[in-house]
Amino acid sequence: MNITMILEMATSAGDRAAVTAGDRSLTASGLLRLSHAAAHRFRRHTAVLYLGANHLAYPVALFGAAVAGVPFVPLNYRLGEHQLAALLARHPGALVLRPADLDALLDATASEPDQAPGQDQDAVAVTLYTSGTTAEPKAALLRHRHLLAYVLNTQEFGSAEEGDATLVAVPPYHIAGLMNLLTNLYTGRRIVYLDTFSPGEWLATVRRERVTHALVVPTMLARIVDVVHGDDAGTPTLRSLAYGGSRTPRPVVERALRFFPDTGFVNAYGLTETASSVAVLGPEDHRAALAAGDPAIRDRLGSVGRALPGVEFQIRDDEDRPLGAGETGLVFVRGDQISGEYGGRSALDAEGWFATRDRGRLDADGYLFIEGRADDTIIRGGENIAPAEIEDVLLTHPGITEAAVIGVPDPEWGQRIVAILVGDADPAELRQWVRDRLRSSKTPDTIVFRAELPKTDTGKLLRRTLLAELETTHA
Repeated sequence: MNITMILEMATSAGDRAAVTAGDRSLTASGLLRLSHAAAHRFRRHTAVLYLGANHLAYPVALFGAAVAGVPFVPLNYRLGEHQLAALLARHPGALVLRPADLDALLDATASEPDQAPGQDQDAVAVTLYTSGTTAEPKAALLRHRHLLAYVLNTQEFGSAEEGDATLVAVPPYHIAGLMNLLTNLYTGRRIVYLDTFSPGEWLATVRRERVTHALVVPTMLARIVDVVHGDDAGTPTLRSLAYGGSRTPRPVVERALRFFPDTGFVNAYGLTETASSVAVLGPEDHRAALAAGDPAIRDRLGSVGRALPGVEFQIRDDEDRPLGAGETGLVFVRGDQISGEYGGRSALDAEGWFATRDRGRLDADGYLFIEGRADDTIIRGGENIAPAEIEDVLLTHPGITEAAVIGVPDPEWGQRIVAILVGDADPAELRQWVRDRLRSSKTPDTIVFRAELPKTDTGKLLRRTLLAELETTHA
């Protein structure tokens, strides 16, 4: 089996549109025909590199590569010239599809396919480059079996209602963009692509296309709630709104729940290496947490939910020993969808566990709380401090809209705590705010204000950029 099976199954929907971008749509049958036409060209190459935004040509290129039996590699077209050249150099013999090439994929014609799609489920389907927030990007390999395992374990074929539509605004080189395509084709939900995100256009598209489902990254969600006027976003068709890709400030979630009162919210946690989500906090969890009087239940708004079918979690200490409920350590994950492979090198241990490099804890009911990347941990006077805990407290202050906490070298304490904030408040008041809610050892030593925080275009905070800037400033 390979992922082309999903598209072939989707053709049972007949003349119903499967994908829409702008004023043009394709049925699943049309998409399959174009994919076979593209495959004739792709077979002469070692891989297909996609350098465009969201476009009808994206699914054609993905499935065309699958039919041809070559890897599909969507790249971040926003990268600088030197960064992009370095990635292109890693793929000799590949076909590069740039924006000017995409329309031609939609106008191609072909007779009956001269070769059946490859059936090797162990072949590499997609190569995705990690975002590189703490190190250089790595090439994560996702094989057909990983992608199929996620789709088949979490979705029901043809389960969407007629008229359902999902809005995809995340970029095509993100794992969420890829899996949204596969899962929505499989369930029968029309996919609506937005090539450039703005909160106003996102809301207008939801209303115009009568969108029922959508996925956003946290920065998108924050910008959307900022432009909503009144107590209702005015999106009556929107039944489900998923968010994920990085930590979402709790105040943003609480505002969104108020502005979209009839929408079910889903917090999805996953990594590129895990072929999409491995844990989900569903709509009922959100509603229960928002209405709960029990602090433990309400705190679940800060969790990423529970493991999806076929997925297991384990929390380990620094000595690789399993920890119990409520204990914080390193998060490991295992399941058929987990790749954990870079350039032919597997990062899975002997029992199939993948180290996410996130720190977190599981409560007694299996809810997973992510406290940040292990590399981000601040060690101050021998105490391990999670930046996320301090950031969450700072974000509850009415004057703060964004927060990043990092550790910088200190000759006495090992590291001192620096908070870089967006907003307007008195630094002394903010330090007291944290001290009152945590303790003195977790109070920022230094507070810096700036107009914005550096992030990837999928919303992940670039801590190494902040650290480099601070080191330059205080050199």
